[in-house]
Amino acid sequence: MRLLGTISPDRPLLVLAVSEEAAHLDDRLPVLLTGMGKVNAAAALAAVLAQGEKPSEVINLGTAGALRPGWEGTHHVVQVIQHDLDSATLQELTGHQYGPPLVIGKGDGPVLATGDLFVSDPAARDRLAEHADLVDMEGYALAAVAHRAGVPVRLVKHVSDEAGEGAAQTWRESVDDCARHLAAWVTAQGW
Repeated sequence: MRLLGTISPDRPLLVLAVSEEAAHLDDRLPVLLTGMGKVNAAAALAAVLAQGEKPSEVINLGTAGALRPGWEGTHHVVQVIQHDLDSATLQELTGHQYGPPLVIGKGDGPVLATGDLFVSDPAARDRLAEHADLVDMEGYALAAVAHRAGVPVRLVKHVSDEAGEGAAQTWRESVDDCARHLAAWVTAQGW
């Protein structure tokens, strides 16, 4: 975990998993690098939000795999789910719902599936595509922490790969271009 800059209530906090995704951001806004995966993301954001002043909003910028052919570009996620938590079984066992889908935007937009699995298997991709459009490893955790802290949250994802065979290689080759697009999105917001 690494926090770059100072959090203040009049500015958003940009949250990304790794420095490669933040490579083209300038220093106008605070940036939190969490590390990859749900545990790292949740722990880092919870620790930062518990330290003092909260930002005006949390904006998770990052790369995502496309679960369907033809998906590319930058997307504003409207709903996020966990794909590696067996919510139905947990509810059956306990009578309580754990990890329900989180609505984080209005209107049309993609559903993001978050899990601690880098999806590079076509069978896993096809299974996830039944419920979501994009896949990442941090979005749900960050949205859950922000919701619990009472801080508005947005998830903005740029497609890096097709979440199938060769996805790891494609991510390595495309992450710098994705970082440029994410930085351009931030600049376009006028902060």
